[in-house]
Amino acid sequence: MRIEIVTPAPVGSHHGNRVTADRWAGMLTELGHEPTITTTWSGEPVDALIALHAHRSSGPAREFAAAHPDRPLIIALTGTDLYRDLAGSVQAQQAIEAADALVVLQARAVDAVPARLRDRVHVIHQSVAAPGTPNTATAGDTFEVVVLAHLRAVKDPFLAAVATRLLPADSAVRVTHCGAPIDPGTAERARAESAANSRYRWLGDVPRRDALRHLAASSLLVLTSRLEGGANAVSEALAAGVPVLSTRVEGSVGLLGDDYPGYVAVGDAAGLAQALQWAERDPTFLAALTAGVAARRELVDPERERQAWADLIARVVAREL
Repeated sequence: MRIEIVTPAPVGSHHGNRVTADRWAGMLTELGHEPTITTTWSGEPVDALIALHAHRSSGPAREFAAAHPDRPLIIALTGTDLYRDLAGSVQAQQAIEAADALVVLQARAVDAVPARLRDRVHVIHQSVAAPGTPNTATAGDTFEVVVLAHLRAVKDPFLAAVATRLLPADSAVRVTHCGAPIDPGTAERARAESAANSRYRWLGDVPRRDALRHLAASSLLVLTSRLEGGANAVSEALAAGVPVLSTRVEGSVGLLGDDYPGYVAVGDAAGLAQALQWAERDPTFLAALTAGVAARRELVDPERERQAWADLIARVVAREL
């Protein structure tokens, strides 16, 4: 089949939506299809359209559905769709009504979809190829922490930096932050924080392979988002065997589980500082985080994701939904 994947993230972007679109295209190719990635529907009479982001890709999705009502439309719902835009965006609501199938990235997302449409929802966890040696962090003079997040308000990108300023003087925590400056003024703030805070360094927008290298060399991933649909960074940490501290947002709970011990409240710098101190100094707490990540690692197996896409494509083509 010729399958077009529409994402608002342009070629060369390191945004999560583009990373996801690129991975899905690779999997669809392996399954024998012919995928292309665009930022808006090309107008070509492709056999199926996958639209990433119900709100921002609403126009292309609805245009395709109107032009080809007999061809499958699949919409992948992002965190901002599920936990912000669907409630008030008429365009997003119209797009999901037109869809044959809705894809979400973790099980708790199903609850955020209108009840009448939940039979169209398919949970497909984002996968990551496991590194040869999970969690290559080694003991040393510092406790290495990584933040993999672009500098956008929804990511609360400076929460980790603020938390490090609350740590005791003898703490060995050091935060490395990889992420592009998206919101105005964030680059200047990140540079200033790096200069003034010896526990924090911002590397800017780095290639994904370099971000994964920093992750593998860290003792801990910190995710500070105000909302998430199912963060790539958490999936990457699961694959690498790196423990996670995350704000308690639905996207993280859906991936890590209700009983995972590494949650802090959204926006709580003091709570994050306390959790960082526990992870650094309490081997039992760090071991519990590590065990929690190991228990969920199978969710991010690439073969599992590939098979989920094979099953979904077969079902939408057969109109079994």
